[in-house]
Amino acid sequence: MTNENPPKDHTAGPYERRPPSALERNLSSGATWLRLLFMLVVVLLWVVSRIVILAVVLLQFFHVLFTGEVNDKLKDLGEQLARYSYQIVAYLTYNTEHRPFPFDLDWPSTRTVAREDEGAP
Repeated sequence: MTNENPPKDHTAGPYERRPPSALERNLSSGATWLRLLFMLVVVLLWVVSRIVILAVVLLQFFHVLFTGEVNDKLKDLGEQLARYSYQIVAYLTYNTEHRPFPFDLDWPSTRTVAREDEGAP
């Protein structure tokens, strides 16, 4: 007669601790929950930035409509907002650990060097 059940280990007590699983370590990690808090705040900043981008788009359109020229200040703000959006998405998708403005990174600047090349023949 064969016994299908393996013998029980009587040396381990009922309250002996086993090593925590990866899920248990992650659930009890303060860093994971802190990142979630920052991610929620960053999502709110992203929503606000989308509204500001929409305002810049509309203002720039009407400025061009009425004057026939692009407003350089709005153009620069649009570029900065695009870079800020990239910082936010990179953080939210775990492509970087650097939190966007106003936490770890400075407000994005415009690329003045690239702008000088635009006018060259």
